[in-house]
Amino acid sequence: MNPPIESGPGGVRPSLVNVTHLIYGLHAIAVLIGVTSSATIVGGFVFGLPSLLGVFLNYWMRSEVRGTWLESHFRWQIRTFWFTVLWLGVYGLFVITIIGIPIAFVLILGLGFWVAYRVIRGWLALNAGETINA
Repeated sequence: MNPPIESGPGGVRPSLVNVTHLIYGLHAIAVLIGVTSSATIVGGFVFGLPSLLGVFLNYWMRSEVRGTWLESHFRWQIRTFWFTVLWLGVYGLFVITIIGIPIAFVLILGLGFWVAYRVIRGWLALNAGETINA
């Protein structure tokens, strides 16, 4: 007979909670790289190795968290990444050519604040052991 798998808060393995913390940490590092370097927050988030590794872990571990409260965090993290890619593409293709570069920079700055907000809000919810609505 197999021994029972120990579970932490919400009935999930502590290792899955740790992986979720790691992913938020990787995204936070990408945001910090964007803030402290010549890259933008969005550039650091979308093209930076920490975020790319975080999204890879999201997809790789997604089946492990399916049906648990951590599933909402994985969905939140994945959607944050892909919506950032989408909006960066829209800004790059249309805003720069139609509206102009100064307005595009303002929009990209706003997108950077949105990314930082989502990383912080999600991580705070994880620390509280709460689900997050995506």
